[in-house]
Amino acid sequence: MEKSENKGFEEKPPVAHDDYDWSRGRRGQVSYSQEQRNTFLQQYDNTLSSMKEFEIVTGKVVAVTNSDVVLDVNYKSDGVVPRSEFRDMPLLKAGDEVEVYVETQENKEGQLVLSRRKAKLLRAWENIVQSFEEARVISGTVISKTKGGLIVDINGLETFLPGSQIDIKPITDYDAYVGKVMDFKVVKVNEQIKNAVVSHKALIESDLEQQRMEILSRLEKGQVLEGTVKNLTPFGAFLDLGGVDGLLYITDISWGRIKHPEDVLSDGQKINVVVLGFDDEKKRISLGLKQLIPHPWEVLPADIVPGSTVEGRIVNVEDYGAFLEITPGVEGLIHVSEVSWSSQPVNSRDFFKEGAIFKAKVVTIDRDDKRMALSVRQLVDDPWAAVETKYAPKTKHTGEVKNLTPYGVFIELEDGIGGMVHISDLSWTKRYAHPSEFTKVGDKLDIIVIEVDKENRKLSLGHKQLEENPWDTFETVFPVGSNHEALILRRDDRGAIVQLPYGLEAFAPIRHIKKEDGSIADAEETVMVKVIEFNRDDKRILVSHTRYYSDMKKEADDKVKEVEKDDQKKAREAVKKQNDKTERSTLGDLEGFADLKEQLKDSDKTE
Repeated sequence: MEKSENKGFEEKPPVAHDDYDWSRGRRGQVSYSQEQRNTFLQQYDNTLSSMKEFEIVTGKVVAVTNSDVVLDVNYKSDGVVPRSEFRDMPLLKAGDEVEVYVETQENKEGQLVLSRRKAKLLRAWENIVQSFEEARVISGTVISKTKGGLIVDINGLETFLPGSQIDIKPITDYDAYVGKVMDFKVVKVNEQIKNAVVSHKALIESDLEQQRMEILSRLEKGQVLEGTVKNLTPFGAFLDLGGVDGLLYITDISWGRIKHPEDVLSDGQKINVVVLGFDDEKKRISLGLKQLIPHPWEVLPADIVPGSTVEGRIVNVEDYGAFLEITPGVEGLIHVSEVSWSSQPVNSRDFFKEGAIFKAKVVTIDRDDKRMALSVRQLVDDPWAAVETKYAPKTKHTGEVKNLTPYGVFIELEDGIGGMVHISDLSWTKRYAHPSEFTKVGDKLDIIVIEVDKENRKLSLGHKQLEENPWDTFETVFPVGSNHEALILRRDDRGAIVQLPYGLEAFAPIRHIKKEDGSIADAEETVMVKVIEFNRDDKRILVSHTRYYSDMKKEADDKVKEVEKDDQKKAREAVKKQNDKTERSTLGDLEGFADLKEQLKDSDKTE
């Protein structure tokens, strides 16, 4: 039966529109069930890559126009990026792949929003952070100058290069670096504000440290190296030894004394130096320059011996003398005692000045200990050799006042010879509190030689001895008890100095200048005084105003008493004389009186 059925089937020839799907609508749309729809959408979504906002994806250039670049990022729709964000890719063409940043998957217009600029910045920041974490070198372009440093573009991201991190040496001209492409090391990052600080100096220091370690590994004490002077300081010079610095102390620059390294060296100068030592821990190298030549004492001429004359420059002045530099590194000491033949003290700082040229005689020399004693005064004859004949005692001379002290006046009679006039030998009659009351430095003063001490090189001089001693006469003029008019010159808590006639001065203790009214006599007052002590040997006179008026009062009282006594005597004599006359009365007279007395008694009784 099947066979008969199959046998009876015949294919009909195709006719037009037989393949038409009559299930479609009038507009040709196909109707799918919801299940089919979900299946088809799932299949479609599986063909698309997963994409999230705020991430970087790779897109393929579909088309490039004058204003935009169309990118296929395997999403529902293509992305459009402004052509201006591809200025660094002038040869961009369809098929090229680029990274872009997904700002939003769908904006208000339903479009995918992409950004290549933000993708570049994000990648640049990731690169900077990675470079910082890995201590990796990164390259950038200096694009502008800003306050305190430079702005560096690293893959489109701006970073800050401080001025102190540009180079190992100070930089003042920042403009010279604008436009340069340089390598940097990221030294600081700020994730919050996406900001970074870079340093070019750190790379230089790193390279120098490697060179330094290499040089230090080959360094030996005594090794001679060539260096370049890079910095001069008051205590020495820093030298660049080809990647490592060494310090040349000022004391190792020259065998002679120098005040500053710049007296011998200059910046940029190339010199040979010897390695004196180095510290592995501190990585410090000590250098020497003077050690390259023999010590000057070792090549000092043999004819410089005691008694020879040398010439040099004063390089140092101390209180005890000055150092004379014969040649750089060879110095001799001129002690203050070897400056002048005079016994008067010499101030070395007044006599010597640094830089001054002097001749001196060698007194002693010790080549082993490198010491030399010099003398200036021994260049001339010793004036004290003939002092006993030229300035014999009791001879008179005129000298110049050179110095004043509380105890005397120093007189210079000639260069190298002088003596002192004690303050007590200035005047026979006046007592000076200080020699400045009598004379001043620079004055000419007549003197007489009192004593010559050749061994100790001292002269004792006097001024008052030019006149005779008036105290032999004063003893008769001002004896104890004599009264004189005096002028009070000055007064203090102890008493007063008064001037007597003939210019003689005397002293009145404070209790002896009290006046009759109880007040104390003051300077410039003229009072009467009594001499209460006269000491010829000590040339001292004590006077008293109080004693004067008390004695005068006593004397007046004594005279009054004498007059009263004389008056009393005269009165007694007069009374006695009168009594003698009374005794001569007669007995009759006395009896008459008796009768009269009796009569009077009787008369009383009658009554």
